[in-house]
Amino acid sequence: MAEGRTFKRCSCRDSDGKELGQKCPKLRRADGGWSYRHGIWNYQIELPPSPDGKRRGPLRRGGFATQDAAKDELGHVRDLLALADPREPATRTQIADLIKRTLAETDTLPDAETLRRKIKTGQHLTQEIIVEQWLAEFLNRKRKIEETTRRSYEGHIRLYLTPYLGRLRLDQLKVSDIALMFEQIEEFNDTIAERRADPDPKVRESVKYRRPISIATMHRIRATLRHALNMAMRQDRLIDFNPAAVLEMPAHTRPKPLVWADDRVRAWQTAYCEYRQAEKQRRAGRRVDPIDAYTSVPRPSPVMVWTPAQTRLFLEEARRHRLFALYQLIALRGLRRGEACGLRWKEVDLDGRTLTVNWQLVQLAWQVHEGMPKTDASVRTIALDTDTAQVLRAHRQQQLQERLAMGEAWTDSGFVFTQPDGSRLHPQHVSDQFLWLAYLAGLPPVRLHDLRHGAASLMLAAGVEMKVVQETLGHTSSAFTADTYTSSTPRWPQRRPRRPRPCCSARKTRPRPGRSSR
Repeated sequence: MAEGRTFKRCSCRDSDGKELGQKCPKLRRADGGWSYRHGIWNYQIELPPSPDGKRRGPLRRGGFATQDAAKDELGHVRDLLALADPREPATRTQIADLIKRTLAETDTLPDAETLRRKIKTGQHLTQEIIVEQWLAEFLNRKRKIEETTRRSYEGHIRLYLTPYLGRLRLDQLKVSDIALMFEQIEEFNDTIAERRADPDPKVRESVKYRRPISIATMHRIRATLRHALNMAMRQDRLIDFNPAAVLEMPAHTRPKPLVWADDRVRAWQTAYCEYRQAEKQRRAGRRVDPIDAYTSVPRPSPVMVWTPAQTRLFLEEARRHRLFALYQLIALRGLRRGEACGLRWKEVDLDGRTLTVNWQLVQLAWQVHEGMPKTDASVRTIALDTDTAQVLRAHRQQQLQERLAMGEAWTDSGFVFTQPDGSRLHPQHVSDQFLWLAYLAGLPPVRLHDLRHGAASLMLAAGVEMKVVQETLGHTSSAFTADTYTSSTPRWPQRRPRRPRPCCSARKTRPRPGRSSR
């Protein structure tokens, strides 16, 4: 490999106007040494051949005030070329191409440590990895993860990370780039709110299926990016710094469950009536979907809990439904929706009054997947009270009758809760049925998952030890259980309340065909 050399040249010209360059007599002193005042320092070094094998011109660089400065950069070029294994001429060629391109784009030489890392990991030296390419590689490597986790990663990458950050170079991604992404997401949240309030129906229609992105979701998006960049930094050493790890974001506080106390119920009923009347006027008298109205009115908290009396009213309404046992399990023993839908008869011991949670059904978009419970702590054995055990016995008898009625068309899935033909339930079907039952009972709305919160509150109000509540719910720690639920266990009223009924829906609306079956 050529060592290169340093030299001086100037821009003086002869009588014909030709530049003298290195031949200018002023460059040397009388003793033969270099002049301190005339000319500028340069260096020159031969580079490896081009990819087609042809000799390329030498690399010449000038403009240095001192010979030492020229020697330093020349030494940097030598160090870069020396990184290639002598047995791999293609790598030396790529290094030469990278030197030429980087100088042309930035007027600086490539970083030696970054180049060494790329050579060590087998990367192409002149092809820069962009964020979109790495995120695709990240997903490809995440083979041994739950389907729900994969779906979450895919959604974050497809909807947010790739559109906002995908075209940026991975090694040039900055904290400010990620912060700008979240600022743009927040701006779009404002746009959604403005369009929803617009009097023009076409403007409102443009954001009909768009939901504002919550702080909790933004934290999950950042967590996905941080995980992907950690892999790039620790496994492949593509970057030296993870900007997503140091980005400051607004704190996310989990909402505390609030109880549907009488004053909150009255306020909600008033808002519900006003909302339905406004919707009727806006639709010019056309029918208002009762469940849409029922779930659209704002609630005091995203997580609301029924009182024991309200829960009793719900169970009275649900008792006539074929999935009554499922709703009672969730309301009294705190199973998650997927855990209840995935429960099998072989995991239920009615004589011993216990059931074991080993599986769950998870809904991803509309597809249903069977998988392990949420955490290791979610795999648990739950004690059943006498009434719930009797309800499950009655449910099994009902299922046997359905099996006889279906004959050969029966699907022996082994699940405790099934469709009338024995096939497994769709989790969304269970949620839809729940909303109708709550609406028909005249109760203020809660999510199906809030029945689980209610079960925890009931147990704590009854004096059950925190550790027992934690294990029943399948939480990892009792501290989480205490932090989440202790604020929602007031002194419950002992009287049986009147069945609440929103003022504008005093007449019961029966379930629409296909959404509920008795």
